[in-house]
Amino acid sequence: MAEKDSSSSSSSSSSSVSDVGAWAMNVISSVSLIMANKQLMSAGGYGFTFATTLTGFHFTMTALIGLISKAAGYSESTHIPFFELLWFSLVANMSIAGMNFSLMLNSVGFYQISKLSMIPVVCVMEWILNGKHYTKQVKSAVVIVVAGVGVCTVTDVNVNGKGFFFALAAVLSTSFQQISIGSLQKKYSIGSFELLSKTAPIQAISLIVFGPFLDSFLTGRSIFNYRLSYGALMFILLSCLLAVFCNMSQYLCIGRFSAVSFQVLGHMKTVFILVLGWLLFDSELTMKNVVGVAVVVVGMVLYSWAVEAGKQDDALKTTAGKQNSLSEDDVKLLSERIEEDEDDDDHKVVKDIELGQSK
Repeated sequence: MAEKDSSSSSSSSSSSVSDVGAWAMNVISSVSLIMANKQLMSAGGYGFTFATTLTGFHFTMTALIGLISKAAGYSESTHIPFFELLWFSLVANMSIAGMNFSLMLNSVGFYQISKLSMIPVVCVMEWILNGKHYTKQVKSAVVIVVAGVGVCTVTDVNVNGKGFFFALAAVLSTSFQQISIGSLQKKYSIGSFELLSKTAPIQAISLIVFGPFLDSFLTGRSIFNYRLSYGALMFILLSCLLAVFCNMSQYLCIGRFSAVSFQVLGHMKTVFILVLGWLLFDSELTMKNVVGVAVVVVGMVLYSWAVEAGKQDDALKTTAGKQNSLSEDDVKLLSERIEEDEDDDDHKVVKDIELGQSK
């Protein structure tokens, strides 16, 4: 029994380390990717403003690494119907395009509000699609995180009809995509990297084909007229490598946790980016930002506590349910025992009658 408890404790500790590793990988790769892209795309950097095409390069690199891994025997191949892969890829590309259009047509303030709205949208979608429920503590912690990020990032808020439409499309498609990642992994018992390897080629082809036209519409510039320097090429390659780790960790985190937890983590990354921008790029850090960061940190701590408390409550309920319920074998044995007792009673009655006695 002690060995079993020790093994269970060791397994739980190993799982916790893996969870922390997945979070750390996502935070580090995401923040590094944003910093690299800022240098690559900013006017003070290399002026490569073709975000959709760059995302196509990201998925091309991811698809190549997936093919190499499969050829080397490092990853297995699980069959997933092509229609499901195509549908998922279209939703994911709609998310990318919607975000780009939303940022172009709306003010930065409304763009940030639309991103903040993803947490409640994901919660509602998971409730509708998967019947998932959240405790009051989790809901309260999410509200605190959203409020803190809002204080940090939301400034001017201007909205128009077209901007609102693309913001809505971006929020719905991104939320559905993130929920689908976890659903597909569970449905087909497939690993995060394997799923990413199957969807990346479809996204890469579609984004590279249509990306230049979308970028030209968004920026008024053509990628074919861009003068590619050695420095820009190095940063494009760096961005692609970081994106591979970022995509892998995204699928890994959603597969291990949930889309809601991933969204909460995403807002924590927003805080890191804000602080790094202040440290590395001389961005302004006001008292309003400091207060918002503090609120987000408190919300993250409360969210972690609430999720862990919810897991412990579920574990206790499961244990109590097992203790209070009989297994099928127990029911079968009990039924057989009752039948044997009834047979014995009948035999006794017959015997008593034969002897001329009654009991």
